[in-house]
Amino acid sequence: MLLHMQSDPRQVFGSRLRAFRKRAGLSQEELAAKCGLHRTYVGAVERSERNVSLLNIVRLARALKVVPSTLLEGMT
Repeated sequence: MLLHMQSDPRQVFGSRLRAFRKRAGLSQEELAAKCGLHRTYVGAVERSERNVSLLNIVRLARALKVVPSTLLEGMT
């Protein structure tokens, strides 16, 4: 069953990732380089096109210097 877009955890995560990336003053490319991911992957996660894995959530959080749970807040 597909989730409604407003309650889609991928959308919430992508929005939070984008906000934290911008707050850190990083481009998608810079964030990707910091965590060993490809820039297009980071962009796809931000656009909620990818279902990000736990390992990549941890990588992204470490690169942004936040705890992983911070990126997951607001999901219901």
